[in-house]
Amino acid sequence: MNPAQIICVSKTFALSKLLPLIDYGHRHFGENKVQEAEAKWSEIKKNKKDIKLHMVGRLQTNKVKKAVKIFDFIHSVDSKKLADSLKKREIEINKKLSYFIQINLGNEVQKGGINKNEAKSFLDYCNGKLDINVIGLMAIPPFDENPEKYFNDISSLNSKLGLKHLSLGMSNDYNLASKYGSTFVRIGSAILGERKS
Repeated sequence: MNPAQIICVSKTFALSKLLPLIDYGHRHFGENKVQEAEAKWSEIKKNKKDIKLHMVGRLQTNKVKKAVKIFDFIHSVDSKKLADSLKKREIEINKKLSYFIQINLGNEVQKGGINKNEAKSFLDYCNGKLDINVIGLMAIPPFDENPEKYFNDISSLNSKLGLKHLSLGMSNDYNLASKYGSTFVRIGSAILGERKS
C-alpha cells in the first residue's frame, strides 16, 4: 500500500508561513474558501505549476466559476446541481479537475455530503452522464465518536465502487485513516500549529 498523500490544510495561514514548506518541496495544499485561495495562491501557482490546490470545504454553486480556475481537486461534491455546475465551468475554461464525492457518514444535518446509499447512483451520474473525473470518496466522521467504524464503512464503500482514492483523516486521526486505505489525508494543525480563532 502506498503512503497517503499529505494535504497541508493551509486555510487562514498566510503564504509567508507556507513558503518554507513550498521551498522544501511540499506541493499539496488545502483551502476551504474560494476567495482566500484565489488571493493567496493565484500568483504562486503561475510560477510553480506543480502545486496542487485542494478545495476541502463545502462549495457553493455561486463560487464554482472561480473555484474551477484556482483548484485542482474538489473534495466536497455532494449534489447534482454542484456537479452540473462544475462540468459546465470545466468546459468553459478547458480544464479537467479531480473530484471526491462527499459522503455524510453520520447523517449529520450540519455537514454536507450525500447518504451512502445514494453513492452508486450519484457516481454513475457524475462519471456516466457528466464525464467528470471522480477519483474517490471523502468523509468526515462525527466529531465526538470513535472514527474507526466510519472509516471501515467508507473504505468498504470506496472499494465496492471501484474507486482508487480515498480522502479520509485529519490531524487527530490520520494514522488510523491510513490503515483503512486513505490516499489523501488533510492535515492542518499537526503541521502548522493551532489556528487563531
